[in-house]
Amino acid sequence: MNWLNLFSGKRFGLSKSVPLSETRSRFEQDYDRIVFSHPFRKLQDKTQVFPMPEDDFVHSRLTHSLEVASVGRSLAKEVGKIILSKNKALKVSGIKYQDFGDVVSAACLAHDLGNPPFGHSGEQSISFFFLNTKEGRFFKSMVKPAEWSDLINFEGNAQGFRILTNPNHGGLSLTYSTLATFTKYPLSSSSKKNHPRQSQHKYGFFYNDLTYINTIAEELQLTKTAEGNWLRHPLAFLVEAADDICYSIIDLEDATRLGLISFDQTKNLLSEIIGNKFSEEKLSKIIDLNEKLGVLRAMAIYQLIQEVVSIFIAKEAELLTGEFDHALTDKIPASPILEKINLISVKYIYQSRLVLEREVAGYEIIEKLTACFCKAIFIVKNNPKSVSPKDKKIYKLLPDSFKLQLENNQLSVYENLRIVIDFISGLTDSNASRLYKIISGNIKN
Repeated sequence: MNWLNLFSGKRFGLSKSVPLSETRSRFEQDYDRIVFSHPFRKLQDKTQVFPMPEDDFVHSRLTHSLEVASVGRSLAKEVGKIILSKNKALKVSGIKYQDFGDVVSAACLAHDLGNPPFGHSGEQSISFFFLNTKEGRFFKSMVKPAEWSDLINFEGNAQGFRILTNPNHGGLSLTYSTLATFTKYPLSSSSKKNHPRQSQHKYGFFYNDLTYINTIAEELQLTKTAEGNWLRHPLAFLVEAADDICYSIIDLEDATRLGLISFDQTKNLLSEIIGNKFSEEKLSKIIDLNEKLGVLRAMAIYQLIQEVVSIFIAKEAELLTGEFDHALTDKIPASPILEKINLISVKYIYQSRLVLEREVAGYEIIEKLTACFCKAIFIVKNNPKSVSPKDKKIYKLLPDSFKLQLENNQLSVYENLRIVIDFISGLTDSNASRLYKIISGNIKN
Protein backbone atom coordinates (compact mmCIF):
# COMPACT_ATOMS: atom_id res chain seq x y z
CA MET A 1 0.00 0.00 0.00
CA ASN A 2 1.11 3.58 -0.48
CA TRP A 3 -0.14 6.87 0.94
CA LEU A 4 -1.01 8.37 -2.45
CA ASN A 5 -3.65 5.69 -3.05
CA LEU A 6 -4.87 5.67 0.55
CA PHE A 7 -6.35 9.17 0.31
CA SER A 8 -9.44 9.30 -1.89
CA GLY A 9 -12.33 11.73 -1.87
CA LYS A 10 -14.65 9.36 -3.71
CA ARG A 11 -18.03 8.68 -2.13
CA PHE A 12 -20.69 6.07 -2.85
CA GLY A 13 -23.30 7.47 -5.21
CA LEU A 14 -20.84 9.82 -6.92
CA SER A 15 -19.00 8.91 -10.11
CA LYS A 16 -15.80 10.76 -9.32
CA SER A 17 -13.82 12.32 -6.51
CA VAL A 18 -15.20 15.58 -5.15
CA PRO A 19 -12.75 18.49 -5.63
CA LEU A 20 -11.10 19.92 -2.56
CA SER A 21 -12.84 22.93 -1.08
CA GLU A 22 -10.80 26.03 -0.38
CA THR A 23 -12.12 26.26 3.15
CA ARG A 24 -13.46 22.80 4.05
CA SER A 25 -11.86 19.60 2.79
CA ARG A 26 -13.87 16.56 1.73
CA PHE A 27 -12.56 14.76 4.83
CA GLU A 28 -13.61 17.57 7.13
CA GLN A 29 -17.04 17.30 5.49
CA ASP A 30 -17.13 13.66 6.63
CA TYR A 31 -16.69 14.79 10.24
CA ASP A 32 -19.47 17.35 9.91
CA ARG A 33 -21.84 14.87 8.29
CA ILE A 34 -21.42 12.51 11.22
CA VAL A 35 -21.91 15.27 13.82
CA PHE A 36 -25.25 16.26 12.29
CA SER A 37 -26.46 12.69 11.70
CA HIS A 38 -29.32 11.05 13.58
CA PRO A 39 -27.33 7.90 14.56
CA PHE A 40 -24.65 10.08 16.15
CA ARG A 41 -27.12 12.09 18.22
CA LYS A 42 -28.53 8.86 19.64
CA LEU A 43 -25.19 8.20 21.35
CA GLN A 44 -26.08 10.78 24.01
CA ASP A 45 -28.46 8.18 25.50
CA LYS A 46 -26.30 5.08 25.14
CA THR A 47 -24.27 3.85 28.07
CA GLN A 48 -20.48 3.97 27.83
CA VAL A 49 -19.74 1.95 30.98
CA PHE A 50 -21.74 3.38 33.85
CA PRO A 51 -25.50 4.06 33.87
CA MET A 52 -26.26 7.76 33.78
CA PRO A 53 -26.35 9.00 37.40
CA GLU A 54 -27.05 12.53 38.55
CA ASP A 55 -23.32 13.18 38.33
CA ASP A 56 -23.01 14.86 34.93
CA PHE A 57 -19.33 14.00 34.63
CA VAL A 58 -19.96 10.33 33.80
CA HIS A 59 -19.47 9.65 30.11
CA SER A 60 -22.04 8.52 27.57
CA ARG A 61 -21.17 7.04 24.17
CA LEU A 62 -21.51 10.55 22.78
CA THR A 63 -18.96 12.22 25.05
CA HIS A 64 -16.66 9.23 24.68
CA SER A 65 -16.83 9.48 20.88
CA LEU A 66 -16.08 13.20 20.94
CA GLU A 67 -13.06 12.63 23.18
CA VAL A 68 -11.77 9.77 21.01
CA ALA A 69 -12.14 12.05 17.95
CA SER A 70 -10.13 14.76 19.71
CA VAL A 71 -7.31 12.37 20.63
CA GLY A 72 -7.43 10.78 17.17
CA ARG A 73 -7.08 14.15 15.46
CA SER A 74 -4.03 15.02 17.59
CA LEU A 75 -2.42 11.67 16.83
CA ALA A 76 -3.04 11.88 13.10
CA LYS A 77 -1.94 15.48 12.65
CA GLU A 78 1.36 14.73 14.34
CA VAL A 79 1.80 11.63 12.19
CA GLY A 80 0.78 13.55 9.07
CA LYS A 81 3.35 16.29 9.60
CA ILE A 82 6.15 13.77 9.86
CA ILE A 83 5.04 11.63 6.90
CA LEU A 84 4.59 14.67 4.63
CA SER A 85 8.06 15.91 5.54
CA LYS A 86 9.47 12.65 4.14
CA ASN A 87 7.03 11.94 1.30
CA LYS A 88 7.38 14.61 -1.39
CA ALA A 89 5.00 12.91 -3.85
CA LEU A 90 2.23 12.92 -1.24
CA LYS A 91 2.85 16.56 -0.42
CA VAL A 92 2.77 17.54 -4.11
CA SER A 93 -0.58 15.75 -4.48
CA GLY A 94 -2.20 18.38 -2.28
CA ILE A 95 -2.67 16.23 0.82
CA LYS A 96 -2.07 18.22 4.02
CA TYR A 97 -1.38 17.09 7.55
CA GLN A 98 -4.86 18.38 8.43
CA ASP A 99 -6.29 15.74 6.07
CA PHE A 100 -4.71 13.02 8.21
CA GLY A 101 -6.39 14.59 11.23
CA ASP A 102 -9.77 14.98 9.53
CA VAL A 103 -9.91 11.39 8.27
CA VAL A 104 -8.98 9.90 11.63
CA SER A 105 -11.17 12.22 13.72
CA ALA A 106 -14.19 11.45 11.49
CA ALA A 107 -13.58 7.70 11.79
CA CYS A 108 -13.15 8.07 15.57
CA LEU A 109 -16.34 10.06 15.83
CA ALA A 110 -18.22 7.22 14.13
CA HIS A 111 -16.46 4.31 15.83
CA ASP A 112 -19.34 3.50 18.23
CA LEU A 113 -22.29 4.21 15.92
CA GLY A 114 -23.12 0.51 15.60
CA ASN A 115 -23.20 -0.24 19.31
CA PRO A 116 -26.66 -1.36 20.50
CA PRO A 117 -28.26 -0.22 23.76
CA PHE A 118 -26.48 -1.38 26.94
CA GLY A 119 -23.13 -1.89 25.22
CA HIS A 120 -21.61 -5.35 25.07
CA SER A 121 -24.55 -6.98 26.86
CA GLY A 122 -26.75 -5.70 24.02
CA GLU A 123 -24.41 -7.22 21.43
CA GLN A 124 -24.32 -10.55 23.24
CA SER A 125 -28.11 -10.63 23.66
CA ILE A 126 -28.76 -10.33 19.92
CA SER A 127 -26.27 -13.13 19.22
CA PHE A 128 -27.66 -15.27 22.06
CA PHE A 129 -31.21 -15.03 20.73
CA PHE A 130 -30.27 -16.58 17.37
CA LEU A 131 -27.75 -19.08 18.72
CA ASN A 132 -29.35 -20.34 21.91
CA THR A 133 -33.13 -19.94 21.80
CA LYS A 134 -35.67 -22.09 19.98
CA GLU A 135 -37.26 -18.97 18.47
CA GLY A 136 -33.91 -17.77 17.14
CA ARG A 137 -32.66 -21.11 15.81
CA PHE A 138 -35.93 -21.34 13.86
CA PHE A 139 -34.36 -19.04 11.24
CA LYS A 140 -31.17 -21.06 10.68
CA SER A 141 -32.49 -23.19 7.81
CA MET A 142 -33.80 -20.09 6.00
CA VAL A 143 -30.50 -18.27 5.61
CA LYS A 144 -27.11 -18.95 4.04
CA PRO A 145 -24.26 -20.17 6.28
CA ALA A 146 -22.43 -16.82 5.97
CA GLU A 147 -25.66 -14.99 6.88
CA TRP A 148 -26.22 -17.24 9.89
CA SER A 149 -22.65 -16.48 11.01
CA ASP A 150 -23.56 -12.78 11.04
CA LEU A 151 -26.71 -13.37 13.06
CA ILE A 152 -25.09 -15.48 15.78
CA ASN A 153 -22.10 -13.13 16.05
CA PHE A 154 -23.59 -9.65 16.18
CA GLU A 155 -20.75 -7.12 15.92
CA GLY A 156 -21.06 -3.40 16.60
CA ASN A 157 -18.20 -2.59 14.23
CA ALA A 158 -20.00 -4.27 11.34
CA GLN A 159 -23.27 -2.58 12.30
CA GLY A 160 -21.44 0.75 12.26
CA PHE A 161 -20.12 0.06 8.76
CA ARG A 162 -23.69 -0.76 7.68
CA ILE A 163 -24.98 2.52 9.11
CA LEU A 164 -22.30 4.50 7.29
CA THR A 165 -22.81 2.82 3.91
CA ASN A 166 -26.50 1.92 3.77
CA PRO A 167 -28.62 4.70 2.23
CA ASN A 168 -31.52 3.69 4.49
CA HIS A 169 -29.54 4.99 7.46
CA GLY A 170 -29.37 8.58 6.31
CA GLY A 171 -27.02 8.35 3.35
CA LEU A 172 -23.96 9.88 4.99
CA SER A 173 -21.90 9.06 1.90
CA LEU A 174 -18.51 9.36 3.57
CA THR A 175 -15.29 9.25 1.57
CA TYR A 176 -13.70 5.89 0.91
CA SER A 177 -10.68 6.90 2.98
CA THR A 178 -12.77 7.64 6.05
CA LEU A 179 -14.76 4.42 5.65
CA ALA A 180 -11.56 2.37 5.34
CA THR A 181 -10.05 4.11 8.37
CA PHE A 182 -13.23 3.37 10.31
CA THR A 183 -12.96 -0.34 9.41
CA LYS A 184 -10.58 -1.70 12.04
CA TYR A 185 -11.46 -5.28 11.08
CA PRO A 186 -11.61 -5.58 7.25
CA LEU A 187 -13.11 -9.07 7.12
CA SER A 188 -16.52 -10.76 7.45
CA SER A 189 -17.81 -13.01 10.24
CA SER A 190 -17.29 -16.12 8.09
CA SER A 191 -13.79 -15.19 6.88
CA LYS A 192 -10.80 -17.33 7.71
CA LYS A 193 -8.96 -15.54 10.50
CA ASN A 194 -5.32 -15.23 11.53
CA HIS A 195 -5.82 -14.47 15.22
CA PRO A 196 -2.33 -13.13 15.99
CA ARG A 197 -3.12 -10.22 13.62
CA GLN A 198 -4.83 -7.43 15.55
CA SER A 199 -6.95 -6.54 12.52
CA GLN A 200 -8.52 -10.02 12.54
CA HIS A 201 -9.62 -10.24 16.18
CA LYS A 202 -13.21 -9.32 15.22
CA TYR A 203 -15.02 -8.65 11.96
CA GLY A 204 -16.02 -5.38 10.36
CA PHE A 205 -18.82 -5.88 7.83
CA PHE A 206 -21.84 -8.10 7.27
CA TYR A 207 -22.29 -10.58 4.44
CA ASN A 208 -24.56 -8.33 2.37
CA ASP A 209 -22.20 -5.35 2.68
CA LEU A 210 -19.33 -7.09 0.90
CA THR A 211 -19.79 -5.04 -2.29
CA TYR A 212 -19.09 -1.84 -0.38
CA ILE A 213 -15.82 -3.05 1.10
CA ASN A 214 -14.75 -4.49 -2.27
CA THR A 215 -15.22 -1.09 -3.91
CA ILE A 216 -13.33 0.71 -1.15
CA ALA A 217 -10.45 -1.79 -1.20
CA GLU A 218 -10.12 -1.56 -4.98
CA GLU A 219 -10.09 2.25 -4.98
CA LEU A 220 -7.53 2.55 -2.18
CA GLN A 221 -5.55 -0.49 -3.37
CA LEU A 222 -5.68 -2.17 0.02
CA THR A 223 -3.53 -5.29 0.07
CA LYS A 224 -5.08 -8.74 0.46
CA THR A 225 -3.85 -10.98 3.27
CA ALA A 226 -2.95 -14.65 2.94
CA GLU A 227 -6.38 -15.50 4.40
CA GLY A 228 -8.15 -13.56 1.63
CA ASN A 229 -9.05 -10.58 3.80
CA TRP A 230 -7.56 -7.08 3.53
CA LEU A 231 -4.89 -5.23 5.41
CA ARG A 232 -6.10 -2.36 7.52
CA HIS A 233 -5.82 1.16 6.25
CA PRO A 234 -2.79 2.31 8.32
CA LEU A 235 -4.76 5.18 9.86
CA ALA A 236 -7.19 2.64 11.38
CA PHE A 237 -4.41 1.84 13.86
CA LEU A 238 -4.63 5.43 15.10
CA VAL A 239 -8.41 5.15 15.53
CA GLU A 240 -7.88 2.07 17.64
CA ALA A 241 -5.14 3.77 19.67
CA ALA A 242 -7.30 6.83 20.34
CA ASP A 243 -10.10 4.58 21.60
CA ASP A 244 -7.70 2.55 23.76
CA ILE A 245 -6.24 5.70 25.31
CA CYS A 246 -9.62 7.22 26.09
CA TYR A 247 -11.37 4.26 27.61
CA SER A 248 -8.30 3.32 29.68
CA ILE A 249 -7.86 6.77 31.16
CA ILE A 250 -11.41 8.08 31.23
CA ASP A 251 -13.12 4.97 32.61
CA LEU A 252 -10.62 5.25 35.46
CA GLU A 253 -11.52 8.92 35.88
CA ASP A 254 -15.27 8.16 35.99
CA ALA A 255 -14.74 5.35 38.50
CA THR A 256 -12.81 7.68 40.77
CA ARG A 257 -15.60 10.24 40.72
CA LEU A 258 -18.10 7.52 41.60
CA GLY A 259 -15.93 6.29 44.49
CA LEU A 260 -15.18 2.86 43.02
CA ILE A 261 -11.44 3.58 42.96
CA SER A 262 -9.59 5.88 45.36
CA PHE A 263 -8.10 9.12 44.11
CA ASP A 264 -4.66 8.09 45.39
CA GLN A 265 -4.79 4.86 43.41
CA THR A 266 -5.73 6.74 40.24
CA LYS A 267 -3.09 9.40 40.87
CA ASN A 268 -0.38 6.77 41.29
CA LEU A 269 -1.36 4.99 38.08
CA LEU A 270 -1.52 8.13 35.95
CA SER A 271 1.68 9.55 37.44
CA GLU A 272 3.48 6.41 36.21
CA ILE A 273 2.41 7.32 32.67
CA ILE A 274 3.23 11.02 33.07
CA GLY A 275 6.71 10.29 34.37
CA ASN A 276 9.10 13.12 35.26
CA LYS A 277 6.58 15.82 34.39
CA PHE A 278 4.35 14.79 37.28
CA SER A 279 4.56 17.14 40.28
CA GLU A 280 2.95 16.16 43.57
CA GLU A 281 3.58 19.69 44.85
CA LYS A 282 1.67 21.35 41.99
CA LEU A 283 -1.17 18.85 42.23
CA SER A 284 -1.56 19.43 45.96
CA LYS A 285 -2.31 23.11 45.33
CA ILE A 286 -5.47 22.15 43.41
CA ILE A 287 -8.42 21.74 45.76
CA ASP A 288 -11.24 20.53 43.51
CA LEU A 289 -11.23 16.77 42.80
CA ASN A 290 -12.58 17.20 39.27
CA GLU A 291 -9.85 19.69 38.44
CA LYS A 292 -7.16 17.39 39.86
CA LEU A 293 -8.44 14.51 37.78
CA GLY A 294 -8.63 16.77 34.74
CA VAL A 295 -4.97 17.78 35.07
CA LEU A 296 -3.82 14.18 35.53
CA ARG A 297 -5.93 13.00 32.61
CA ALA A 298 -4.65 15.71 30.27
CA MET A 299 -1.01 15.04 31.11
CA ALA A 300 -1.40 11.27 30.80
CA ILE A 301 -3.16 11.50 27.43
CA TYR A 302 -0.53 13.92 26.13
CA GLN A 303 2.24 11.46 27.04
CA LEU A 304 0.39 8.54 25.46
CA ILE A 305 -0.13 10.52 22.25
CA GLN A 306 3.60 11.20 21.98
CA GLU A 307 4.42 7.53 22.51
CA VAL A 308 1.85 6.32 19.95
CA VAL A 309 3.07 8.79 17.33
CA SER A 310 6.63 7.57 17.85
CA ILE A 311 5.76 3.90 17.39
CA PHE A 312 3.57 4.63 14.35
CA ILE A 313 6.39 6.50 12.61
CA ALA A 314 8.92 3.84 13.57
CA LYS A 315 6.67 1.14 12.08
CA GLU A 316 5.32 3.13 9.11
CA ALA A 317 6.89 0.92 6.44
CA GLU A 318 5.71 -2.26 8.19
CA LEU A 319 2.20 -0.85 8.56
CA LEU A 320 2.05 -0.30 4.80
CA THR A 321 3.23 -3.83 4.02
CA GLY A 322 1.18 -5.52 6.76
CA GLU A 323 4.22 -6.86 8.62
CA PHE A 324 3.12 -4.86 11.66
CA ASP A 325 -0.40 -5.76 12.79
CA HIS A 326 -0.60 -5.07 16.52
CA ALA A 327 -2.38 -2.56 18.71
CA LEU A 328 -0.07 0.45 18.87
CA THR A 329 -0.73 0.87 22.60
CA ASP A 330 0.64 -2.66 23.17
CA LYS A 331 4.04 -1.54 21.85
CA ILE A 332 4.61 1.78 23.63
CA PRO A 333 6.65 2.31 26.83
CA ALA A 334 3.47 2.91 28.86
CA SER A 335 1.96 -0.43 27.80
CA PRO A 336 2.62 -2.21 31.14
CA ILE A 337 0.88 0.61 33.01
CA LEU A 338 -2.11 0.51 30.66
CA GLU A 339 -2.30 -3.23 31.29
CA LYS A 340 -2.26 -2.58 35.03
CA ILE A 341 -5.08 -0.05 34.60
CA ASN A 342 -7.04 -2.60 32.57
CA LEU A 343 -6.73 -5.27 35.28
CA ILE A 344 -7.88 -2.81 37.94
CA SER A 345 -10.74 -1.66 35.70
CA VAL A 346 -11.96 -5.23 35.22
CA LYS A 347 -11.96 -5.84 38.97
CA TYR A 348 -13.36 -2.57 40.28
CA ILE A 349 -15.24 -1.04 37.32
CA TYR A 350 -16.53 -3.62 34.85
CA GLN A 351 -17.47 -6.04 37.66
CA SER A 352 -18.96 -3.35 39.90
CA ARG A 353 -22.59 -3.69 40.99
CA LEU A 354 -23.54 -0.52 39.07
CA VAL A 355 -22.28 -1.97 35.81
CA LEU A 356 -23.48 -5.53 36.41
CA GLU A 357 -27.03 -4.38 37.17
CA ARG A 358 -27.12 -2.42 33.93
CA GLU A 359 -25.77 -5.35 31.94
CA VAL A 360 -28.26 -7.82 33.42
CA ALA A 361 -31.09 -5.46 32.50
CA GLY A 362 -29.62 -5.14 29.01
CA TYR A 363 -29.59 -8.89 28.45
CA GLU A 364 -33.27 -9.22 29.36
CA ILE A 365 -34.45 -6.14 27.45
CA ILE A 366 -32.58 -6.67 24.17
CA GLU A 367 -33.22 -10.42 23.97
CA LYS A 368 -36.96 -9.88 24.54
CA LEU A 369 -37.18 -7.07 21.96
CA THR A 370 -35.23 -9.09 19.39
CA ALA A 371 -37.48 -12.11 19.89
CA CYS A 372 -40.74 -10.14 19.71
CA PHE A 373 -39.91 -8.12 16.62
CA CYS A 374 -38.25 -10.96 14.67
CA LYS A 375 -41.30 -13.18 15.24
CA ALA A 376 -43.81 -10.45 14.40
CA ILE A 377 -42.03 -9.34 11.21
CA PHE A 378 -41.55 -12.92 9.99
CA ILE A 379 -45.25 -13.80 10.45
CA VAL A 380 -46.51 -10.53 8.96
CA LYS A 381 -44.25 -10.98 5.93
CA ASN A 382 -44.59 -14.74 5.39
CA ASN A 383 -47.91 -15.84 6.85
CA PRO A 384 -50.14 -12.75 7.20
CA LYS A 385 -53.36 -14.79 7.47
CA SER A 386 -52.25 -16.35 10.77
CA VAL A 387 -50.75 -13.24 12.38
CA SER A 388 -52.01 -12.61 15.90
CA PRO A 389 -53.42 -9.22 16.98
CA LYS A 390 -50.42 -8.78 19.27
CA ASP A 391 -47.86 -9.46 16.53
CA LYS A 392 -49.75 -7.14 14.19
CA LYS A 393 -49.53 -4.35 16.76
CA ILE A 394 -45.85 -5.07 17.49
CA TYR A 395 -45.19 -4.68 13.76
CA LYS A 396 -46.99 -1.34 13.84
CA LEU A 397 -44.69 -0.14 16.64
CA LEU A 398 -41.85 0.00 14.11
CA PRO A 399 -41.04 3.51 12.83
CA ASP A 400 -42.40 4.26 9.34
CA SER A 401 -38.93 4.21 7.79
CA PHE A 402 -38.42 0.57 8.81
CA LYS A 403 -41.93 -0.49 7.73
CA LEU A 404 -41.25 1.13 4.35
CA GLN A 405 -38.13 -1.00 3.90
CA LEU A 406 -40.02 -4.14 4.91
CA GLU A 407 -42.69 -3.52 2.26
CA ASN A 408 -40.21 -4.80 -0.33
CA ASN A 409 -41.38 -8.38 -0.96
CA GLN A 410 -38.14 -9.24 -2.78
CA LEU A 411 -36.14 -9.22 0.45
CA SER A 412 -34.76 -12.49 1.78
CA VAL A 413 -35.40 -13.70 5.33
CA TYR A 414 -31.86 -12.57 6.22
CA GLU A 415 -32.45 -9.08 4.82
CA ASN A 416 -35.69 -8.76 6.78
CA LEU A 417 -33.92 -9.86 9.97
CA ARG A 418 -31.14 -7.34 9.30
CA ILE A 419 -33.75 -4.57 9.19
CA VAL A 420 -35.15 -5.73 12.53
CA ILE A 421 -31.65 -5.75 14.01
CA ASP A 422 -31.04 -2.27 12.56
CA PHE A 423 -34.06 -1.11 14.53
CA ILE A 424 -33.16 -2.87 17.81
CA SER A 425 -29.48 -1.88 17.75
CA GLY A 426 -30.37 1.71 16.86
CA LEU A 427 -32.52 2.23 19.95
CA THR A 428 -31.22 4.34 22.80
CA ASP A 429 -31.07 2.87 26.30
CA SER A 430 -34.17 4.83 27.33
CA ASN A 431 -36.19 3.88 24.25
CA ALA A 432 -35.28 0.22 24.59
CA SER A 433 -36.32 0.23 28.26
CA ARG A 434 -39.60 2.00 27.48
CA LEU A 435 -40.42 -0.36 24.59
CA TYR A 436 -39.65 -3.37 26.76
CA LYS A 437 -42.05 -2.15 29.42
CA ILE A 438 -44.80 -1.61 26.84
CA ILE A 439 -44.39 -5.10 25.32
CA SER A 440 -44.22 -6.65 28.80
CA GLY A 441 -47.46 -4.91 29.78
CA ASN A 442 -45.81 -2.75 32.41
CA ILE A 443 -47.39 0.59 31.52
CA LYS A 444 -47.70 3.33 34.10
CA ASN A 445 -49.74 6.47 33.53
